[in-house]
Amino acid sequence: MKQLILVRHGKSSWEYSVNDKDRPLLQRGIDDGHLVAGSFKEKDLMPDAVFSSPANRALHTCLIFLRQLHFPYNQFEISNELYDFSGEYVLEFIKRMDPSLNTVMLFGHNHAFTHLANSLGSRYIDNVPTSGLVQMTFDTDHWSTIAKGTTLDIIFPKNLKV
Repeated sequence: MKQLILVRHGKSSWEYSVNDKDRPLLQRGIDDGHLVAGSFKEKDLMPDAVFSSPANRALHTCLIFLRQLHFPYNQFEISNELYDFSGEYVLEFIKRMDPSLNTVMLFGHNHAFTHLANSLGSRYIDNVPTSGLVQMTFDTDHWSTIAKGTTLDIIFPKNLKV
């Protein structure tokens, strides 16, 4: 069994004159990241590996999760392939992951993550929102052979706010 956890970066700011990779999180993005990370932490599930897009907003969201989960910083990696908006490069990245990894968490972008959640998962999601998390499982021993799996959990910030 393989488990894939997709986390879209938190809400980012467009108010700075920086390139796309350097856009920071808004306070709402930081707050929502903490909210979703805290909810995920309650599942008591520790990923074997964590990978993030190099974009500032994805890395910041990733660091929020790493802190909450007490995941060792020296064990997460940045991958340029996760700075993808179609899902094509992200899927290639997934299919090349080491088969010894059973539970992997990825931090990246839409429309890639909505597309992958719908093409690989069992529940249709209109849109994975910022800070949204989708957890899927696959009945396979090798990432290279993943196909349609089962959507185990969806954690969206709006569902956690009272």
